[in-house]
Amino acid sequence: MKKTLEFLKQLEKNNTREWFALHKSEYDAVVKENKAFFNKIYNELQEHDNLKGIHIFRIYRDVRFSKDQTPYKNNFGVGYSRSKPMLRGGYYIQLEPGNSFVGGGFWGPDAKDLLRIRKEFEISTTEIDKITSDKTFTKYFGQIEGDAVKTAPRGFDKDHPAIDLIRKKQYVVRRNFTDKEVLSDGFQQEALLTLLAMRPFFDYMSEVLTTDLNGEPLF
Repeated sequence: MKKTLEFLKQLEKNNTREWFALHKSEYDAVVKENKAFFNKIYNELQEHDNLKGIHIFRIYRDVRFSKDQTPYKNNFGVGYSRSKPMLRGGYYIQLEPGNSFVGGGFWGPDAKDLLRIRKEFEISTTEIDKITSDKTFTKYFGQIEGDAVKTAPRGFDKDHPAIDLIRKKQYVVRRNFTDKEVLSDGFQQEALLTLLAMRPFFDYMSEVLTTDLNGEPLF
């Protein structure tokens, strides 16, 4: 991780194709180490879950429609997807100087899934409240985060007790890590424990998204 953070710090200061070309060998060495780390996490997580695959994100930015024309990201990221349709939720790890984190959840649920989630919370928040008040959940994540609409979605009461959950368009959690923590010998284990701490949240949401409002299976 030391080489990873050092490379990204230098890249942030020199985010040009010319600099990157001169340091391509350093980048290749870092990528190789990161792949080994990401794959090891995948194999360990697979022992506790049923994963569909691993996606290591490219460092190259798509600048076609962006005001920011810097060609490279200043982070390395990896996503682990679960086996749909029965298992929902995605895991994510980001390595970035001063902004590393382990997270996961539901970044962009489609309209059908989003409505089903909102309807569930409209009926009851007993289960999700139990999960989010668990001491491990609060220690690692604090609360569910995510972008939200400004007012109540169409068809929902703006004064509903669970309106803060209902307004969300995303349901995600994250645990931040300092550079010192990322560089520590225990980071890999802590990253894995953090991913596993999402399971009650994922399992509940999977149950919601694979049943109708009467609790009848959809698959």
